Amino acid sequence: MTMTIKNDGEIRRMREAGQVVALVHDRIEGAIMPGATTADLDDIARDTLKEVGAVSSFLGYHGFPAHICASVNDQIVHGIPGRTRLRDGDVVSIDVGAILDGYHGDSAWTYPVGQISDDAESLLRDTEAALYLAVEAAVSGNRLGAVGYAVETHARRRGRGVVRDYGGHGIGREMHE
Repeated sequence: MTMTIKNDGEIRRMREAGQVVALVHDRIEGAIMPGATTADLDDIARDTLKEVGAVSSFLGYHGFPAHICASVNDQIVHGIPGRTRLRDGDVVSIDVGAILDGYHGDSAWTYPVGQISDDAESLLRDTEAALYLAVEAAVSGNRLGAVGYAVETHARRRGRGVVRDYGGHGIGREMHE
């Protein structure tokens, strides 16, 4: 899929879809606790999307069976919600995609479950810092490589690596542009 430059109206619609994604994340975050299942979190997403008149970008996409992706601990991405019970000390990455009025919003965030280890807390801080460095690098006139360089440089300075098989993508009328 080719990424296209969006006009002001398209950007507004994408922003509105992104606000739906943020709402879903807010509601899911409040339910992340020891004993909750990843299916419980998917149900919250389903109900919230329905409430605001949006649909999941993920449900049915290449056969994906859920409204969100929920990846626990060392599962990198695209975890399928189910009976997995969250435990104290886990980290769970939640990826939410929503379609509102024909436009997609998409965001993944990693949350602590109860009390997490110092190492896990450090990882969450380092990855959040890398995100903000990427945002700072994503300015008019910079190439996409500058964004990746900012993330990888930060990760390496912190003694971490970067997953090479997955990365960001554009959005719009398609989930992956």
